[in-house]
Amino acid sequence: MAQLFFKYGAMNSGKTIEILKVAHNYEEQEKPVVLMTSGIDTRDGVGVVSSRIGLSRPAIPIFSETDVYEEIKKLPYKPYCVLIDESQFLEKHHVEGFTRVVDNLDIPVMAFGLKNDFRNELFEGSKYLLIHADKLEELKTICWFCHKKATMNLRVSDGKPVYDGEQIQIGGNESYYPVCRKHYHDPKL
Repeated sequence: MAQLFFKYGAMNSGKTIEILKVAHNYEEQEKPVVLMTSGIDTRDGVGVVSSRIGLSRPAIPIFSETDVYEEIKKLPYKPYCVLIDESQFLEKHHVEGFTRVVDNLDIPVMAFGLKNDFRNELFEGSKYLLIHADKLEELKTICWFCHKKATMNLRVSDGKPVYDGEQIQIGGNESYYPVCRKHYHDPKL
C-alpha cells in the first residue's frame, strides 16, 4: 500500500542528497521514479534538483497552476515512486493532489523540504504535508554555531540576523544558517 512521506529538516540537513540517493537506488534496480521540484527555486535553473555537494539532475517543475495528479496520471509508465524536492513551496492543492496519487494511483510519494521558515512559521506546503502525511521523518543537522541539533533557519543579510520580511527568499549558506533555538535568538555573528 502506497504512502505519503514528509521528510523535513533545517537547512543543510541533507534533504536533497537524500532525494538523489533514493532516486538512484530505485533506478539502479530499473524501477523508474519521477523527480519533481518547485518552479520557484531557480538557483540552478527551473526544474533542477541540485545538492550543495554538487550533484544535480532534471526534474518536473511544479508551478502554482500545476495539477500534480494529472501530471503523474498522464505519464506513459507507472513510476515506482514520486520524489519531491523543496516541498515547502507546495500549495494546499498540490499536497491534496499528491494524496490522490497515493490513494488513487497507489504510487508512494516522498516529499522533502523545510518545515518552518526563518520566522519560525510553517510554510503552506509543510503545513499540509504535516496534516496529510502517513509518515513523518526529521532529517537532522547541527547548529551553525554549536554542537546542538539545528531546528530553525536563521536568515542573515550583511552579517546581521533578519527576523522580518517576505517568507520566500531563495538562497543557500549566504542567506541562511541552520541553528538551534538558543542561537536563533542569540546568534554569534
